[in-house]
Formats: sequence, C-alpha cells, structure tokens
Amino acid sequence: MVESALIPAELEAERAFLTEAREALARMHRDVEGREVPMIGGEDNDERFTNEASTRAHQQRTQALVDMPDVPLFFGRLNYEAGTIEELDQIYIGRRHVHDGSGAPLVIDWRAPVSVPFYRATRSDRQRVLLRRRYGFSDTAELTGFEDEPLIGAGEADQADRFLRAEIERPRTGPMRDIVATIQPEQDDLVRAPLHPSVCVQGAPGTGKTAVGLHRVAYLLYTERERLSRGGVVIVGPNRSFLSYIRKVLPALGEVDVRQITIDELISLPAAASDESEAARVKGDARMAGVLQRALWSYVGTPTEGILYSKGSQRYRVHDYELVDIVSALRGSTRYDPGRNALAQRIAHAVLVLMERRGESPDDRVQNAVARSKPVKQLVDAVWPRVTPEQVLHRLLADADFLAQVAGDFTAEERAALLWQKPARSWKSAKWSGADAVLLDELEDLIERRTGSLGHLVLDEAQDLSAMQLRALGRRCRTGSATVLGDLAQATTPWAAGSWDRVLDHLEKTDGVVAELDRGFRVPDQIIDFAARLLPEIAPTLGVPRGVRTVADSLSIVQTDAVSLPDTLVAFCRTALAGEGSVAVIAADDQIARLRDALSAAGLEPALLGETEEEMDTTRLVCVPATLAKGLEFDAVVVAEPAHIVAAEPRGLQRLYVVLTRAVSRLQIIHADPLPAALT
Repeated sequence: MVESALIPAELEAERAFLTEAREALARMHRDVEGREVPMIGGEDNDERFTNEASTRAHQQRTQALVDMPDVPLFFGRLNYEAGTIEELDQIYIGRRHVHDGSGAPLVIDWRAPVSVPFYRATRSDRQRVLLRRRYGFSDTAELTGFEDEPLIGAGEADQADRFLRAEIERPRTGPMRDIVATIQPEQDDLVRAPLHPSVCVQGAPGTGKTAVGLHRVAYLLYTERERLSRGGVVIVGPNRSFLSYIRKVLPALGEVDVRQITIDELISLPAAASDESEAARVKGDARMAGVLQRALWSYVGTPTEGILYSKGSQRYRVHDYELVDIVSALRGSTRYDPGRNALAQRIAHAVLVLMERRGESPDDRVQNAVARSKPVKQLVDAVWPRVTPEQVLHRLLADADFLAQVAGDFTAEERAALLWQKPARSWKSAKWSGADAVLLDELEDLIERRTGSLGHLVLDEAQDLSAMQLRALGRRCRTGSATVLGDLAQATTPWAAGSWDRVLDHLEKTDGVVAELDRGFRVPDQIIDFAARLLPEIAPTLGVPRGVRTVADSLSIVQTDAVSLPDTLVAFCRTALAGEGSVAVIAADDQIARLRDALSAAGLEPALLGETEEEMDTTRLVCVPATLAKGLEFDAVVVAEPAHIVAAEPRGLQRLYVVLTRAVSRLQIIHADPLPAALT
C-alpha cells in the first residue's frame, strides 16, 4: 500500500487535477446552458410536443451538469497496461463524464464499460490493470488522501476491504450517500444486469440493496436512456421519510429526471378513512381480484325482450334469443366499458344484416346511427348499465348479501371483516381507506384498460406490499421491467404478499430473476448476530446474514427502571454527540414523542422524524418512530424499550428486527421491561 501522507507532492498534483476537472465541468455546464434550443415552426400538436420535449431535454441536461460542491467529482483511478486504451494508460473514474475543451476525457463515468475493472479486477484476473487507486474525501469534498492497490507484484490482499470499511465508517449526517466508490462485485453484478428480465433482490440488513437499486437506475439510464425516456422511471418507497432519506443519491450520480413516490401517492386517491388490521389484510389478499371481477360483471344482465328499430316506414326486429347470444359472447371477453360499446355495435350490426336482406346497402354511418339510437341505448343501459368503481365497491362493502354472492372462498369471518359497520348512504358520500383505493384502482382497470407503461419500476421495501398493491403497480409497468428490493425478514404488514415468487407473479413479472445479498457491509457483525436471534421466529426459511465488519463495543445493553430510563437515554445521547456522525433514538410510535421531550428538556435539540424531515440534513440527533425506521441508517442508534415495539403491532418481532439493524457503528439498547425471549 502506498501511503499518500508520504508523498505530499503527488497529493497536491491530484488536488490540482480535481480543480481542473471541476473547472471543465463548469465550462461544460455553461456551454449547454448557453446553447440555443432549436425550435420547429408551426402550431400543430406534433410540433408543439417536439418543441416541449427539446426544451425539457435541454433543461435536464443543464441540471445534470450542475457541480455539487459536497460531492467528489471522482473517487478512483486505474492505471492500465500500455496500449489497453487508445492514448490513455490512466483513467479517473467518477460520478459523471467530464472532458476538457477539446473533448479529451478527464473523468470517465463509472457506468462506462472501461470503468468495470475498477469494481471487478483482482490479482488473479487483472483485466490488464496495473494499479487501482482509491481517494479519500472530507464531507466538503476536499481530497484528503489516497490508497494504491497494485495488482501485480507483492501486496496486501485486504486493502480494498480496509478502504471499504473506512468509507462506511466515515461519519454521516443527513440523507443517504451513494456507494459508487465502494460497490462490491456481487452488487455490481446486479447494478449492471440488463433491463430485461426484471431483477428481485433479497437483501439482509446492511447489504446495500437500496443503494444497489438506485445505482441500477443510474446504470440503466446510462445504457438504455432512449428506451426508458418513453415511459419513464419511477421509484416507489414505503413512506415520505424514506424517500427524503434517499433523495440525493441519483442527483449526485447525474440523474435528475426520476420520479420518487409512495404507492399511495402513485394511486392518487387520498385516504379519508382507516381499516382495522384484519380488514386491511383481507382487502390486500389476491383473492380480492376475483371478488371484484365477479362483483363488476354481476351488473350485466340477460335480455328478456328483443328490440324494434324503425327507419322510415321500415321496422327491423332483433329477437331476445339473438341478444342473449350477443351478450353471452361479450361477457368476460373484454373490459366492461368496451363491452358496453361493443354490445351497441353488435346489435346495430344485426340490424344492418336485416337491412341488407331487404336489398338495402347500409354503410358504417348507418351502423353508428343505429348504435346511438334510442332503442339500442335503452337496451344497453338496461342489460349492461354504466357503473363507476366507487359504485361497485360501495355495494360490495355495504351489502352483506351481495358480498356473499360474489365472495368465492372467503370465509364468513373474512366477509365480516370486509363489511362496513356503518355504511355510507351512497357511493358518492363514502370515505375510502388506503386499501380501498387499491381496490378502486383494480376496478377502474377492469372497467377500462389503463394505457401506457413505465419503462422501469423500482419497488423498495417490497416485502411489505399486498398482492393487490403489487397488481396495481404491475398494471403501471405492463411492458416495462422492474427492480424489486426487500427482505422477507422485515415484512411488518399483516397483508404482506409472501415469497418473492408470489411478489413477481402479482407484478406479472414471472420471468424475473431472484438474487440474494447476504453480506452485511454496513451493519457490524456483532449487531447482525444479535438481531439474527429473531430469525428462527420471524423468517425460519432465510439463512443467517454475515457481517463483514466487526466494531469494538458496537453493541451494549443496559437494563434500568422506567423512572431512570429517560436519564439513561440522555446520558448516552450526550456521549454519542460528543463524537461525530448521526445519532438516532428509536422507540415505539406511542413513546417517541415523550422521549423527544425528555431530550429537548436536557437541551439536546432533537428532530422528530415524520414532522421535520428537512432538519435531517443538519440535525445530528433524530428521534425515529419505529414504523418509520425501515431503510434508514445512522452512525449510532439507541433503541428504547424493545418490548414496547414488539407489543405495538401483530408483527412486532419483525419490526424489532428492522429497528435493531439501523446502526452503522454502535447500537445501545435501553430497557426497563424484559427483552423478548429470543434476545435473552
């Protein structure tokens, strides 16, 4: 290993190169910003669309070239054998491509094929690399040093691991950072996987599955930008706090046009009511798709009379048995509204056949006129009435007899859980829950097919989604692909869909590839081992994850009494804040506000997640409700009263497993009530 401190002249040369690269990026930004966007003259829709698209692309390119002063422009260097790359034996690897005024590359995008050996080259497979250099930076992106890893000759085998550990343990405050400098080979395989088929990542805590998903988005936009630009890319996260935490990763990688949203926002019907746990579970069950389909099609009746169409002195009769055959042929073979339209057209066609038999020569205009005529419209409205999703769902949840008629194999207890205790008078005055919104979305698609498809969909913490939620997401990505991220051991919702095969099936991505990440880079081994004691109870089919880092004194457990607990908490937080990095206090949702007040009274000025996400950028001490902890990381974590977290919800042990695995360096458990048996 080459110690940069021993060669200050070379370190200064690297700093000078960084300055040169930043100046070049600023010049690239000015050139693009000052470039005039060509416009096409004319007022028709196609030309306006082209002009708007050109303007939007110019704005995105300009924004992508904005230098972020707190983000290092490059993080690594490769020295190749002479002649490996034309006119370049040495390349700098960074978050975006930077060239000088003549077009010569100064920094190569990490996604480019020539950068792959930075993540893959080893002593046994050098890929023509002589030396790999990794750079260290301060939080203000000042270059502080570098480490060299020769791939030929004598050298230490664990240098890359030492660099990885140093980067992970670098104190943090605020949103999640990218891991582009420390992507490991098994992560790189997933990041650079092709757009199709879909990829599902089962990742234990600390394995970097969220980071893999975000970097995969950046890689796909680099390799498949034109294809993905047509449908777009959407990242779906579990809540707003999580999305706030990851929001800076993609912009740091130069990608600014990716929508990040929760599933409730994506479905876009604000929840005005809430469900009991069992009702939400039943509404999320995959069998609800069949219930909704039967409920909708029950509105289609059987014609009991024929129709008589008059044109001048002529009369044309379509008999009831003919209408029965037409309705039977259409029922279930199409979506509901297109079926209504098709019914009118087929009746009109039957009338035209009668006209032709009498020697007339009707055309399409005559057929459309017949389809719009009063007798046909009356028949269609009577047999195939127009309905709304709200109308169907209101009847289903308010009418016990109707529910029993279409419920299929739902038990009496499940039907009782579905039924409203105090039904609204009509569907127009009903208040819908979040689970209802998903059912309305399903009905909307049964009535009229959703058009368009995302190019790529990323689902993070997907283990918590219900079958019906997954179906709603799959409908929005019918022809696109998906990246599914999660950990079955962290499934905390009663309506969780189950295995990854089921998840992919509900998404209609049955060709998806399931991969597993089981090396925990970010959570110390002692903490992973402690939390893994819960796995036999919460996820017995999963293997025990492995931690690649051990940190001295990373885990401590303090038993106290209920009166002394706040003081013990304050003392630990004071000690943790005397060092560097972020500190989180995690407790059951109904306890966290009181603990925040105790910390505030002691003068520690904590933020409360869920109220003040913006303050996470600058506040080192954050109080986190247990239900919002998923996906977040902090340097030090205090977990207060684990037994209360377990008792707060049906899948409390799963929630505790999540909470115990949020610390990157140190976990302190403070409790007055006994710990769960598995942890003792």
